[in-house]
Amino acid sequence: MLVPIANDPRDYAWGSATLLAELEGREPSGRPEAEVWFGDHPGSPARVADGRSLDAWLAEEGRSVGAPERLPYLLKLLAAASALSIQAHPTTAQAQEGFAREDEAGIPVDAAHRTYRDLNHKPELIVAVSDEFVAMAGLRDVAATRRLLAELGDPAAALQAALAASDPAAGLREALTWVLSGATRDDLDGLLAAVKTARSAEFADELDNARRLIDEHPGDAGVVVALLMNLVTLRRGEGLFVDAGVLHAYVRGLGVEIMAASDNVLRGGLTPKHIDVDELLSIVDTTPGPADVVRARPEGEGVARYDVPVSDFALRTAEVRGSAVAVPLSGIALVVATEGEVTVAGGGGDAVPLRPGRAVLVAPDESAITVHGTGRVFLAEPGR
Repeated sequence: MLVPIANDPRDYAWGSATLLAELEGREPSGRPEAEVWFGDHPGSPARVADGRSLDAWLAEEGRSVGAPERLPYLLKLLAAASALSIQAHPTTAQAQEGFAREDEAGIPVDAAHRTYRDLNHKPELIVAVSDEFVAMAGLRDVAATRRLLAELGDPAAALQAALAASDPAAGLREALTWVLSGATRDDLDGLLAAVKTARSAEFADELDNARRLIDEHPGDAGVVVALLMNLVTLRRGEGLFVDAGVLHAYVRGLGVEIMAASDNVLRGGLTPKHIDVDELLSIVDTTPGPADVVRARPEGEGVARYDVPVSDFALRTAEVRGSAVAVPLSGIALVVATEGEVTVAGGGGDAVPLRPGRAVLVAPDESAITVHGTGRVFLAEPGR
């Protein structure tokens, strides 16, 4: 069974006014359009053709076609014109412990200062749909960060001292602690002023990014946190996987994002929202290393898979150029088009035309789909 679904863009302030409209071939709305959610998440469930929300459809009709009561993943189109908050997500064990602790403390699940809103982890993968997608992810090698900070001179002395620990992970944890809870306003202002005037051949992109963040978030300590992070530019079709504990922030571009169904977010800057520094530091992974860039692995004619080390979701892409492409499925799937005009057909004769930005749910009673036309789709499924 194929079920067309749709949703309205969410108007978060960091959203692009043009990227989703350009993808869908329509006039911009005049508002920021940040994310379109294709899933049953109660925060913004998709709609089926008769107007019901997808979560209601699953509850009322899903069992008859073998669908679960809830999807284990959430699929999105994400369009950023400015940086999202720096954040990290807990492991499942950390989420369960934190949720129970906040429940015991009597903190309402919808309270602004609540951190744990469910019992799940939230690993995520984003794949660039625009020519470039810029993100920050993970903590840079300490030796490289020390070279960057040297370009800032005396205002970075305290941060350099924090990074001097013999264990790199311990040094980065100390540095984050200093930035988020130890630095004075004068310390931060001095660092931000140094960023504005610094020049470096090796770190030109990182400093340009930091100056952009200063313009977007004046005085925010998150700009200094960003100086410790890997700056990543994905090319079209490249993915970035973010596991539990990894600091990250998407900066600009259009992408397809898939994640485990969770609302557990611990923020570390570039936001007016609640930041619980102690809780963030208790879950963040400060092991330095490069960002986890994922390239699609060919899996069959026109089909490629993004390999990720989680069982909550799997993401594949199918490209069709006239000849139909067959795609076997392993469970309830969501298909969203990002290029051209295609038709998704099931084994029972159902067929749904898709153009960029449109999506369809494929119920588990379909063991495969066939994609016709000319274009590209992304397919979300439960992981293996």
